Amino acid sequence: MTIVEKMKKSDWNAVLNIYIEGMETKNATFETKKPEWESWEDWDKDHLTTCRLVVKEGAKVLGWAALLPISSRQFYSGVAEVSIYLDKDSLGKGIGSMLMESLIVQSEKEGFWMLQSEIFPENIGSIRLHDKFSFRKVGVREKIGKMEGMDNGWRDVVLMERRSEKVGV
Repeated sequence: MTIVEKMKKSDWNAVLNIYIEGMETKNATFETKKPEWESWEDWDKDHLTTCRLVVKEGAKVLGWAALLPISSRQFYSGVAEVSIYLDKDSLGKGIGSMLMESLIVQSEKEGFWMLQSEIFPENIGSIRLHDKFSFRKVGVREKIGKMEGMDNGWRDVVLMERRSEKVGV
């Protein structure tokens, strides 16, 4: 049975491995080397303490979702950046939709009024997932960051956001 549950520290190795798989695609993150977080504690400091989810089939983690703060300023406290990563063998099986739906529900319970994502334009699957859940394309941030190992290094991202219809209306 496939279930969505709160992420636990014991899920850390699977979370890290799935992130590294995404990193290796060169279309999920600007990171190209081992992530800065060496441990659960490092990852824990970067991510919000609420809205951390995993999808499991038995004991196997198929994907994970978490939120990152977009600013430390109080007036942005209801805005967060979405991170969703899937095990490569789980792509196209509805796992991303399970995570996104649960993440939206939980984020609204926690008082978030805006979720945003920055997605490489080549990551069509992620853009479609966000479209499915009423994220709107704000625009393309051209050459916003450099990525090691790319021809000229510069990458664009599509900025997408979703305004809650329940919180902050």
